[in-house]
Amino acid sequence: MTDLLVFLPACFALNLAFGPNNLLALTHGAQNGVAFALSASTARLAAFVPMIAASALGLGVLLSTSALLFGAVKIVGAIYLIWMGVKLILTKPAPDGVETDHLKPTIRQALRREAMIAVSNPKAILIFAAFFPQFVDTSSYWQSYATLGAIFIALEACAITLYAAAGHFAAAFAYTRLHWFQRTSGAGMIVFGLILFFSRQPGRA
Repeated sequence: MTDLLVFLPACFALNLAFGPNNLLALTHGAQNGVAFALSASTARLAAFVPMIAASALGLGVLLSTSALLFGAVKIVGAIYLIWMGVKLILTKPAPDGVETDHLKPTIRQALRREAMIAVSNPKAILIFAAFFPQFVDTSSYWQSYATLGAIFIALEACAITLYAAAGHFAAAFAYTRLHWFQRTSGAGMIVFGLILFFSRQPGRA
């Protein structure tokens, strides 16, 4: 019980940490509302489930020790983030008085974005591999890992809701300037992509 009381706030802090997926939830909330952002984020949550399972199997350790594998995953993730950021920045604003629906992604596009960003960031599986084991009960390893994973997914959904609501709240006060919000989000994606591209492999100087 003591370990769980420590795990809950520490885990939620990780869930709330500002990163590309949470920036995407913020953007989707601003564009299409909280319900849309939550629907899109199901792709992220679905992607995290096998990543948690992979960490339980020890693949997270492989990722953290293999320079080639880590480098390949991070380059793919960085390129995708930068490409999406550029795309958001280059989206043309609508003239005054014209609907801005063309600025908003479809649910299919939003699902793909969430899933791609989740699986192409090696840091996610490294979090599962390095953070979870500190709280795993080795006497019931799989049950313990599954419990921690379920808690993580639930807290991730809470964090998504908060970011989506924040985006929707901000957009409500500046609906006619939605394109500027998108451009800011695009710039943020590019920054995260560059950070990921130049990040070092954990455990290496």
